[in-house]
Amino acid sequence: MRSSPYLLPQKVAGAIDRAEVVELAAELVRIPSHRGLPRQEEEVVRALARYLAAHGVVAETVEVAAGRPNLLATVRGARHGRHLLLCGHTDTVPLNDGDPGVGFSGELRDGWLLGRGAVDMKGAVAAMAGALVALAESGALAAGAVTLAAVVDEEMESLGAEHLLGSSFSADGAVVGEPTGNRVCRGHRGLEWLAIELRGRPAHGGRPEAGINAIAAAARFIARVERDLVPRFARRAHPLLGPPTINFGTIAGGDQPSTVAAFCVLTLDRRSLPGERYDEICAELGELLAVVEGEMPGLSTAIRRLSGSMATMEHVALETPAEHPLAQAAAAAFRAVRGGEAEFGAFPAWTDGALLAAYGGIPAIVLGPGDLALAHSPREAVAVEELTEAARLYAATALAFCVADRR
Repeated sequence: MRSSPYLLPQKVAGAIDRAEVVELAAELVRIPSHRGLPRQEEEVVRALARYLAAHGVVAETVEVAAGRPNLLATVRGARHGRHLLLCGHTDTVPLNDGDPGVGFSGELRDGWLLGRGAVDMKGAVAAMAGALVALAESGALAAGAVTLAAVVDEEMESLGAEHLLGSSFSADGAVVGEPTGNRVCRGHRGLEWLAIELRGRPAHGGRPEAGINAIAAAARFIARVERDLVPRFARRAHPLLGPPTINFGTIAGGDQPSTVAAFCVLTLDRRSLPGERYDEICAELGELLAVVEGEMPGLSTAIRRLSGSMATMEHVALETPAEHPLAQAAAAAFRAVRGGEAEFGAFPAWTDGALLAAYGGIPAIVLGPGDLALAHSPREAVAVEELTEAARLYAATALAFCVADRR
């Protein structure tokens, strides 16, 4: 299908103020909002609300926790139509230990916006706000509604997204603005952070045979995962998302070199496919732990979910069909704004979009400015042109999606 100028009327494109979007993104970057700060995201939300109010868009703030508000702002058309959610998070990870890099500078340099959150994902939040303002000021949204939800705590437990879903919020589709280089991603794998606990028996290092070494047991377990489980993952590869994955992130155990280690803990990152359940994931790992226990009588093991990795909702996978009206609207917007056909991809990280789809019945895609490789790094930066392009893509997606009646 050829791109249609209706998807992004000139009056909408003209209402997207490039300088304002970039300055808003820079202002948000200059406000730290990482974990460990009191009233973590509050000042970011206030800045966002001021920008919207200056353009006549009323924003509602809802406290998720003390000093941690979600922001909601909606623009409505005159006729009935679909409701699109533009969803982004206002928290970031802290600066990199020992290497603050670009810090919270919000500096513009050689066509790039620098600073923590520029990519993940204050740049996208600013672009979403710019798109919402353009739709409001142009009057081009003839039907349906578009809501911007700027939520807290995505980097930790997704408290903001859970609170939004617990409020009975509903929409017909959602665009989550994580960094895809402004490409359309239809899904991503799920995420579990797990701890594997292994308990052996201490003994003097001069008589290791008298003990049960938990570190040695952990090594056996890791070897079995690499030998037996990883090949199974390859055979399960999903056509869009690829195979499930497992990554051992940390290991800690033992007391000193001359003592047989009686305790060891492994932490791991397990990425899952649609349909994989938490109990199945644990059972599969448990089978391999049972083999190690059989090889080392007296060893005991346990699997638990790491605290702080989620609130109440499981971090499941996301997949939205290519033929879904939301995916088709985003593809049409891509053609109108960037030219050429959109190639649907998969996002390599996890997003709140999975919660929206699984627990709120809101189909979601991932589309946002920036390179994920720069996120969480001391070099975090986003190209200024991508910010403006993202705002256009969000507005065009809304116009293509919302005009149809809800179904």
